Amino acid sequence: MPSNRVPKYGRHKGTGQARVVIDGQHIYLGPYGSDASKRRYREAVRRWQDRRAAVLVTPDISIGQLVLLYDAHVREHYVKNGRPTSERLCIRAALRFIVLTDRDTLVRNFGPRRFKAVRGAMISAGHCRRTINQNGRRIRRLFRWGVGEELVPADVLAALEAVDGLKAGRTQAREKTPVGNAPLKDVVAIRQHVSAQIWAMVRLQLRTAMRPGEIVAMRTCDVDMSGETWRYDVRDHKTEHHGRRRVVFIGPKAQRVLRPFLKPDEPETFVFSPIEAEITRNRVSKAGRRRAPRPHYDVASYRRAVQRACERAGVSVWFPNQLRHTAATIMRQKADLETVRTVLGHASAVTSEIYAERDWQSARRLIADCG
Repeated sequence: MPSNRVPKYGRHKGTGQARVVIDGQHIYLGPYGSDASKRRYREAVRRWQDRRAAVLVTPDISIGQLVLLYDAHVREHYVKNGRPTSERLCIRAALRFIVLTDRDTLVRNFGPRRFKAVRGAMISAGHCRRTINQNGRRIRRLFRWGVGEELVPADVLAALEAVDGLKAGRTQAREKTPVGNAPLKDVVAIRQHVSAQIWAMVRLQLRTAMRPGEIVAMRTCDVDMSGETWRYDVRDHKTEHHGRRRVVFIGPKAQRVLRPFLKPDEPETFVFSPIEAEITRNRVSKAGRRRAPRPHYDVASYRRAVQRACERAGVSVWFPNQLRHTAATIMRQKADLETVRTVLGHASAVTSEIYAERDWQSARRLIADCG
């Protein structure tokens, strides 16, 4: 391994000149002790340091070691409002494949061929093409972080960036089935098999096209009820870290669904409470449970409640995110695509800043009619 010592300013006895030895090469600088020789020495050392900085890397770090270091960064970085984000689990799921196939491979030896082999393992595991491409970007993100930490040579990342994602119809990876609408007859069928809270969440999603994560996080203090059309400013949403706002308008029909669950005396508590659902259930069935419910639903518990209700009702299983698609389909029949885009919160980074107010007014009018 090359020495980290800075080459010394020395004197060549035979000629009396100043010299420095860099990477085995003798560089003569002029008369020993002169200002010119010292200036040339500093320039030579600076060039040597620049060359080393360009290629400096821990040479023997393995993929497994890199992943362990990156995991510490992921645990610290992917946190929103004091809670871990779902991206942490997605990153770990993606990196599991590279650890399984290349745990002991040196980072500097991991190139496009190895990267494609990792993707092949994902295909064999049955992942769809879209998921594999997403995981490929997460693996590149690992190496990009490593370059920034001087753990990965920049040329390794450049080589991985040259690998295109899997193309539809040109790979053995299966295609993901598009998320479809929830059939309204199957939605209605679960009414007798869910709590009042879950049924209200279902109806509210159909009226507003909210995401499941947005509806479970709703608090009374987040809802502005001052106007004819209410406004829900979502404080914790999927594009929050991009600096974007998410506003949900709640029309008269949705207000009638939501009003019984609002808590004016406890505005910071969650609107839909599993505890309240459990109290009602125990009052009716006189049955207890071994584990106390959480103070509010999360996306997973909401999804499980709907899935179990579908199974009890004997209908095809649908999930809460499909309600958003169903609501969007209904709204698209009544309004232009730009307005529906705003209702759904799909504003692009460019147009959201320019047309936000105009779009929100259109969205407000649409919700007043549909919601």
